[in-house]
Amino acid sequence: MSWRRRRLGHSWWRRARHSLRIRLVLLFLLLALAMTGVFLFGIGHAFSNGWRDAVNPLIGDYADRLVAEIGTPPSVERAQAITARLPVVVRIEGPRVNWQSGPRPHRGPPWSRDERPDRGAIVRQTADGHRIELALAGPQGPSEPGRVVWFTLAALLALTALAHVVVNRMLRPIRDIGAGARRFGAGQFEPPIPVRHARHPDELSELAQTVNQMAADIRQMLDAKRGLLLAISHELRSPLTRARLNAELLPEDGDAQPTREALLRDLALMRELITDLLESERLASPHAALQREPTDLPALAREVIGQLAGARPGADQVVLQVDAGLPVPLSLDAARVRLALRNLLDNALRHTPPAAPPPGLHLRWQNAGILVIEVRDHGPGVPPEQLAHLSEAFYRPDSARQRASGGVGLGLYLVRLVAQAHGGCFAVRNAQPGLAVSLELPVAPVG
Repeated sequence: MSWRRRRLGHSWWRRARHSLRIRLVLLFLLLALAMTGVFLFGIGHAFSNGWRDAVNPLIGDYADRLVAEIGTPPSVERAQAITARLPVVVRIEGPRVNWQSGPRPHRGPPWSRDERPDRGAIVRQTADGHRIELALAGPQGPSEPGRVVWFTLAALLALTALAHVVVNRMLRPIRDIGAGARRFGAGQFEPPIPVRHARHPDELSELAQTVNQMAADIRQMLDAKRGLLLAISHELRSPLTRARLNAELLPEDGDAQPTREALLRDLALMRELITDLLESERLASPHAALQREPTDLPALAREVIGQLAGARPGADQVVLQVDAGLPVPLSLDAARVRLALRNLLDNALRHTPPAAPPPGLHLRWQNAGILVIEVRDHGPGVPPEQLAHLSEAFYRPDSARQRASGGVGLGLYLVRLVAQAHGGCFAVRNAQPGLAVSLELPVAPVG
């Protein structure tokens, strides 16, 4: 039975020692006891000293009676009788009598004629020139209650600061867990959240381990999804190519012509969708690598506008603005920038009404080495609450309009990935009228 009790006691002690809840309770309990003790001790001393100051006049009157009882000239016998019945120390100095009843009531060097009287002693001068000093026997406390109050306040502040340091150290894993959760939410699963006390984990250590395991599971699911999507996209390319070849063999005149054109148009959209899916998965991969090369950005923009002119009505009307201070060439991944420009302009053209001004493409250079690419249309824009979601994969603010215009919700998502791959940022705003999408890319001029 005793062995079982010892085992239960040892198990409880291990749980208590490695339990954050119990440690916090014990810490605040000890802090409360310590603060209560310091407060009572300090305030008690302050009140006692204050009370002593309040009764000092009464003590003075009583000291006058004792001095009168000693007499003039002072009588040593009477002084001895007083010290025998009262806890006082008597010292007499004068022309006839020099006597003291005992040692000083507090620590210090022996009495001498040159030293000042003890703090708290009462001194009386007799008519015949004798000096009589009376003091309480035993240790004397400080007579200034303000010092005790300040000491008490300082001790309480020191205890509070110590408790803050200890609690801050105990709760440090919460900050690590918060930073890790934000990092995981942004898609960065390395490094994991540090786990303190891994051998004997407390509640926060167990929570950190749980979040790390959750992040590992999410990463595994994302990798599996990415692998499946890449495999399907690759497998779809071959039958799509064969279908396009068969469609091109159909007669170009007669009743089959509308069917042939519609089939070729749908196959082209499917090819673009598969290409965008593959590129989005490559850019979203943590191991995505850019192929930077010297790029003439204005020439690249004119090339993209020319390619769109044969596929999108109004593409030849796109207004290209190039700042005079834009360096040429720039170190960019030309293929990814071409993809971003194509998606931005295609999105702007699809949402530009027939009677509205054509979209504009503006290339700017900031002094801090930032390239700004902005595309603006003059369409209806989007509701403000939907702006933050436009760069999400497969997000369509108006499903009916997007289906009618052929979009699937990958264009702005790819643009954001291109900006992030270059170390830049992506922004969308309502230009009133229309929508303005801008990229800020930190790049360096070549040469």
